[in-house]
Amino acid sequence: MPHSFGIRARTRHMFAKKFRKHGMPHLSQYFLPVKVGDYVDIFANPSIHKGMPHKHYHGRTGIVFNVTKSAVGVRVNKLVNGRILEKRIHVRIEHIRKSKCQKEIIERVKSNEAAKKAAREGGDKVDLKRHAKAPKEGYFLAAPGGDGQITTIQPLPFSDLV
Repeated sequence: MPHSFGIRARTRHMFAKKFRKHGMPHLSQYFLPVKVGDYVDIFANPSIHKGMPHKHYHGRTGIVFNVTKSAVGVRVNKLVNGRILEKRIHVRIEHIRKSKCQKEIIERVKSNEAAKKAAREGGDKVDLKRHAKAPKEGYFLAAPGGDGQITTIQPLPFSDLV
């Protein structure tokens, strides 16, 4: 049972860097292009103590609502006593990653728009809905003997052994 309840309590592995990944972040991290409305992942970089988010927000995804010269304002959902609250926190740019959560949606929108354009030019209808995977087609297995004859198996009649 833990007896310390500090702000970084129980973060031994969470705020530890991977093997041979220690040191300061790359300079490209500081030039990360972030705009208002972007989806970002909050991932605390333990080598930078300034502007580090609370451990609860580590690994969460949020939407950018403010951009300053060295930090980013992020809207994140937090479960508090059975209700979900929208928290607005400011985190330094070192603790932010671009999220890939919208990648598949954006790709699907682009492919749908291309399909709609092709359908308009061709003059036919196109179905853009996602469909559940259909069950496999039925088939007959080849007989193990290889002669092609179907063998019917019947149970033996009951015989009393007493």
